[in-house]
Amino acid sequence: MPNKPSRGAAAVVTGAGSGIGRAFALEIARRGGTVLCSDINLATAEETVALIKELGGQAWAFKCDVSKLNQVEALADEAERVLPAPVSLVINNAGVGVGGKPVGEATMADWKWTLGINLWGVIHGCHVFTPKLKELGHGGIINVASTASFSAAPLMGAYNVTKAGALALTETMAAELAGSGISVTALCPTLVKTNIKANGRIIGESSKLFDRLMDRFGMSPERVVNDALNALDRGDLYVMPQFDARMIWRAKRLIPRTYALGTGLINRFGVSRLH
Repeated sequence: MPNKPSRGAAAVVTGAGSGIGRAFALEIARRGGTVLCSDINLATAEETVALIKELGGQAWAFKCDVSKLNQVEALADEAERVLPAPVSLVINNAGVGVGGKPVGEATMADWKWTLGINLWGVIHGCHVFTPKLKELGHGGIINVASTASFSAAPLMGAYNVTKAGALALTETMAAELAGSGISVTALCPTLVKTNIKANGRIIGESSKLFDRLMDRFGMSPERVVNDALNALDRGDLYVMPQFDARMIWRAKRLIPRTYALGTGLINRFGVSRLH
């Protein structure tokens, strides 16, 4: 049984057409793996495949809307058809960004869209692929959550809820799969330099602030992905690549009341001064 799930894997990566997903696909290929690159945009998935082939690796593209169970089931069927070995690594990465309005003002359309991709997409991926990994007897799953899964930042209700759900699902699966040979890791970064805003629905002042913070503090997806795959190989449940993610994690647990008060005050008085 392989000791390191990220090495020589037969992998499925969702949202592999750009950003973190593309970085995952490329790094898995560099680590000797073969990759089925899934994305709702087939053209960008094919671009990722071309980049992997330039590295001398093997990859295939597949169009998949992860919010639809039947399409994730079709993705699993395609993996069995094209990959040279049974799937041993699943990266549930596909996601969208939403923010800028408080609960009660954010539209139900935005809620449903965000839940469908960010939460149901992860649920579908775990539901479909976990039995296959259990049958194989080894492998790994990385669910891409976010620091938003525990930071509870204002004006990001739908996004926060979906990422908290992805984190809770990962924690549950880690308990259920203990001793099975399958590693499960939740990736919880803060700002990563991807196109999540361009493909999402972050509006108003939140959009301007997001741009400024990303320019100043965003980490490259390549660094985030390396940390995540190495954490999976170590059997770590959580990976928080950035210092601020780890500080928020600790503050939320050690001083929860103070943390909640501080985030509320920043939201009420501080946002305009951060511009």
